[in-house]
Parts: sequence; structure tokens; C-alpha cells
Amino acid sequence: MHKIRLAGLRQDAAALELDAALVTTAPNIRYLTGFTGSNAMLLVTERQATLLTDPRYTLQAKTETAGSGVKVIITKGPLETALTPRLKKLRRIGFENDRVQYRAWEHLQRSLPLSASLHPLGAVIEQRRMVKSAEEIAAIRESVNINSQAFAAALTRFRAGMTERDFAAEIDYQMRLLGADKPAFETIVAFRKNSALPHARPGGARIDGNGLLLIDMGTFRAGYASDMTRCVHLGKVGAKTRNLYRAVLEAQLAGVDAVAPGVAANQIDRVTRRVLRQHGLDKAFVHSTGHGLGLEIHEAPRLGRADATPLQAGMTITIEPGAYIEGSGGVRIEDTVLITPKGVEILTPTAKELVVF
Repeated sequence: MHKIRLAGLRQDAAALELDAALVTTAPNIRYLTGFTGSNAMLLVTERQATLLTDPRYTLQAKTETAGSGVKVIITKGPLETALTPRLKKLRRIGFENDRVQYRAWEHLQRSLPLSASLHPLGAVIEQRRMVKSAEEIAAIRESVNINSQAFAAALTRFRAGMTERDFAAEIDYQMRLLGADKPAFETIVAFRKNSALPHARPGGARIDGNGLLLIDMGTFRAGYASDMTRCVHLGKVGAKTRNLYRAVLEAQLAGVDAVAPGVAANQIDRVTRRVLRQHGLDKAFVHSTGHGLGLEIHEAPRLGRADATPLQAGMTITIEPGAYIEGSGGVRIEDTVLITPKGVEILTPTAKELVVF
């Protein structure tokens, strides 16, 4: 698989009239070689792929890249120093212009021989990553299942009076018990008015009395992410909250139903917004409808107004419309879904009915 992926990058580099591609982003290096270390550079030329890393990863790099055809170079100094002699015969070198910070770019520039120059590689690797292999889909499916099991287990241990921070820690603990590598992002637990903050951070607010509780959680398993949002309600559910929940659920189901190969990503966003507009909630929906996920929690495509990427079978994306009422609370419902040749498969097994304690 890694040899095939490297061949694809070579094709992209040739199309851009590049002599080589220099990859420095950890998820992209992992995708191309299997290496999972935190410090590496990958230089891919027409004939050779060379991975540079430091002595901490001597055994790991050789083990993880075995069979990929990648040459591993272990260096004790800065990676750029070991990279420089390998650039001598190159002229046009592609770099990850969407990923590299300015200081790192400066270091790369100083590493170049006078005859060489850096050129934008663009998002060619990320574009290839959008469509997952069977092995990647299996890993994402396992990640999704662990995530849902952790949610169910954490609910059985919930007690009124816990803080948002306490309950987020319980969720993360259950993820680990069930085999997750780690949370895919900082778990969101937001009660009452805090649930109106789409990216609320769990704090010291006590979860007690009557109100909405929003939980957004994801895991990494075998390097692949999952993402899910569900809402819980403590005490009697009022008509206003019930109507808000029904509207978001209707939008989420409509978004899922609209997913199919060939449909533009922004079309799914339009569908969910149309439903919320019918309920007078379009201005309360302040983020995009979803995003791709895989080796990173946020990947292309983005299911927002501006991304017209055609959906393809093999993509894994989230569908997560929400509505947020300042001072009152918010609702978001999110599934991880797989685009199939015939439509869509909802990977998230957790029911979407509002859980009431």
C-alpha cells in the first residue's frame, strides 16, 4: 500500500514539473511510509524515497517502513543538515506550502544548494487521503465503535453534581479502557448555557438540576479518528428544547440522506441549512455541516458553503448540524459516515434520540 501511495505522489510531482517532493507533516509521512514518529522528513524523488529521523526512532523507523521501499537515514543533528547533501542534484523541490510554518520554510531555504528552489506542492497528498482504503475504513469503523461504547459506558457512571471536567475525564478514561490510542480532540462536555458554545471547553460547572448537556467526543484507534456529538437532558424537557432538538435532528437526517457519490460537499451544507431555515434557526447554525476525517480529526473535504468537492465512495465524513441559542443552550447531532458506491453508511451506532436523565 505504501509503495502505491509513494507512486501516486511521484505522479503528482511529475505533473507539477518537480524533481522531488519534500514531506514534513507527520500525518502525511505516516500515510506514505507507515512511520509514526514525531520528528521526520521524507524526500521523494523519481527513484528513491528517503526518510530522515533521529536516533530515538532507529528501530521504530526500520520496523514501521519495512516493505515500503523507503531508505531510512538516522541523524544526530538537525534533519535539515542531513537533508542538504541529498538535494545537490535537484532543481525544483516541492514542499507542503499549506502546512509549513515560516520559520521551517526559512530553514529549508538555507538547506538548499544554489541551483535548487522550493515550489508549492499544494494539497496533493491530502487529496489522495480523502478516499480511504479498505484497511483505513476498517480502522475508522473500529474507532467509531470504541467511541460509541465509551459514551455508553460513561453514561452509566454519570452522577448528578459531577462537573463538566469530571465527566469529560470519565469519557476519556472509558475510551482508554476500550482500547483507544487517545482522544481525537479535547472532549467537549457543556451544560446548559455552555452548550451554546460550539467549541466549549469543559470546566468547573456542575451538571445538576434541569438542562441540556452536549457531549462531543472522538477517539484515535490505530491512528484513525472518529467523531460523534450527542445531547443529554437532565430533568423534564420543555417544549422549546424539544422543538430545538427535533429541528436539528431533522436537519441532520436530511444531510445524511443527501450524501451520495458525485454530490458536491457544499450541497450537503445547503440541505441542512435549508431545514434549519424552515424552523427559523438558520442564523443559530454558525459552523459548517461537517468535515472529512482519517489520520487527522479534520481533513478534506469540508462540508461548508465554499467547498464544492464532489463526494466519492470511500470518503469518511461527519454530518453535524447544530443550533445555538445564546444564554439558553445548544444542540448538535453528529455521526461519522462512510460514502459508499450506492449512497451512505452511518458508521456511528449510537441512537440519536434525546437521552433524558
